[in-house]
Amino acid sequence: MIDLVAEAKAHRRRAFPILIFEDDASAQGAATQAEELYELIRSAGWIPLDCEIIRSRSSHPKYLMGSGNAERIARLAQECEADCLVFDTSLSPSQQRNWELLARCPVVDREELILDIFAARARSREAVLQVELARAQFMLPRLTGAWGHLSRQQGGGATTRGEGEAQIEMDRRLLRRRIRQLRGELDELTSQRATQRKARRRRPVSQGAIVGYTNVGKSSLLRALTGADVLVKDQLFATLDPSSRRMAELPDVVLSDTVGFVRRLPHSLIEAFKSTLEEAAQSDFLLLVLDVSSAQLDMEFETTLGVLKELGADEKNIQIVFNKCDLIDPERDAVKLARLRSLFPDAVFVSTRRGDGMAELRARIGILSSGSRGTLHVILPPSRHDLAALAHRFGEIYEESYTPDGSIELRFAIVKKYQHKYTEFEA
Repeated sequence: MIDLVAEAKAHRRRAFPILIFEDDASAQGAATQAEELYELIRSAGWIPLDCEIIRSRSSHPKYLMGSGNAERIARLAQECEADCLVFDTSLSPSQQRNWELLARCPVVDREELILDIFAARARSREAVLQVELARAQFMLPRLTGAWGHLSRQQGGGATTRGEGEAQIEMDRRLLRRRIRQLRGELDELTSQRATQRKARRRRPVSQGAIVGYTNVGKSSLLRALTGADVLVKDQLFATLDPSSRRMAELPDVVLSDTVGFVRRLPHSLIEAFKSTLEEAAQSDFLLLVLDVSSAQLDMEFETTLGVLKELGADEKNIQIVFNKCDLIDPERDAVKLARLRSLFPDAVFVSTRRGDGMAELRARIGILSSGSRGTLHVILPPSRHDLAALAHRFGEIYEESYTPDGSIELRFAIVKKYQHKYTEFEA
């Protein structure tokens, strides 16, 4: 796969953004999606041209739109000398090839664009491997278009298809082998991370994770709460590796930053970054950060909840934190603020830049940490294996054994909201 980010930085190429939405979508929604697409393109190092917004009543298998619109866009891209077409949606391998033949320039969909941004941001070995795995999985079904110029080659071995084997099949085997190697290396790193997490669990500390949409100020919040010297930058996906730090005022609380979410985050990235995102799934409580000044606040909240649900972390104790209060006007945005306070009466409004609301947030974290977990010793009858599963999913198992009659003896820690389910089975 061509490293589009490196190419962009070297040549400052011009990208032609294309947004396709259904007729029932609002114009404001299309505008906010277009702005996010601009930010993704800038994050990749490209220069975004004016976005072309296409209304489509139904999906067309060849171009995702009618051939008339497709030919018009291809002409516009050539007239403005675009180096690349960028779609704010996923394209199938065949649709990507059709567009490249029509437009006679590279075509990138949303998933490939985000993958390339992640590749440019990855620093640690784990992040590099995670991104490489996601890119390899993305590239596998697209090898046909990449190697269409190759002819048949002589084969003939125990593991080949014999004489006349296509080079494309050899490339597929090599890529599948690389995917297996990457998964093996990531499994080792995941095991190491689990061991480190288990060691932290043995200490009397409460674990909190900072989650939210990309570029809402998660790293800024971690720095403000812990004094950690972490990267703080106004760009999408600035942080890919989790950072865990103790709070100065609450030394028994450890907070972890996590990779930012985004609308339609590619599933391959969620899978590849599962071990990193488990910091959220394994924490005692979550600080869900939202940018109060964002015009896409509702969408960002729903997106974050969707990813948390996929990770099995949506039932954690969640503290809503509205950040960047210094970017809004209390009088001009009074209606918006009143609506948010009504919808989220327990939310905390902060500004990491000015320090507004930080004292209240620290007090809330103290309450969350003190009541977040409790240790139980129970004996569950064979008929209540559902409670054992619940303990495994939302708790930390310290000891587990089976009695002759099939009962399960457990010693574990679990969040307070589930402890009442085990009252009648305490040993």
